[in-house]
Amino acid sequence: MKLRIAWIVFALAGSALAQQPGGQRPARVVRPPLFFKEDWKQLPGGGEHPITLAATANPELELKLYGPASKDIQLTGKEGDENDPIHLWTGLCTANCAAALRDKNNYVDLTGLARIRWVTKVSGFHKVRPIVKLADGTWLVGDHADGSMVDWQENEFLLADVHWLKLEPDKVLTRGTWVEKPDLSKVDEVGFADLMPGSGHGQGGWSDVARIEVYGKAVKRDSGGQ
Repeated sequence: MKLRIAWIVFALAGSALAQQPGGQRPARVVRPPLFFKEDWKQLPGGGEHPITLAATANPELELKLYGPASKDIQLTGKEGDENDPIHLWTGLCTANCAAALRDKNNYVDLTGLARIRWVTKVSGFHKVRPIVKLADGTWLVGDHADGSMVDWQENEFLLADVHWLKLEPDKVLTRGTWVEKPDLSKVDEVGFADLMPGSGHGQGGWSDVARIEVYGKAVKRDSGGQ
């Protein structure tokens, strides 16, 4: 009997601790849904070749390339091959380069618990960093950086944890000092940047970016808006 009473008291105490002041239970955490996923689409014949705007497997997305060497981003890999998945490769970029994805019908709200999940691999000191284009045209690049030199790695991060610098998209260069609390409630494009030139084939310096997933709330584009 004493053991049963003690258990009941423990259960009631745990319930009380789980409640907020005033007897209200804490609000349920709502994580945003998947906004888009891009696995990339290999061209007939496969192999390695310059990226084209037809590389997106998701028909709702548009691929945008940035930087003076962006035309040298390559698409390579094989569907279903975990050792060589279809991916973008920056090794032939002689200058900084970047790629971004734009949903044709919606902006994305990346506030709150919005996050990005991607599969990457790098060589040398290269890292893959997130970039966003806001609805007002402002470009930002984040201090979060991923990329293992050993193997493909899947990473997920919250946008709320990222610190941002302004990005000059034509040159893929950072500008100014930290941007304090940027408004990510209406983001036009989401992608990645490699802030170092590539070293060509073989080990040395480059970034690989395979699957990209963005979790956030869809925000309908204004009629006729860009």
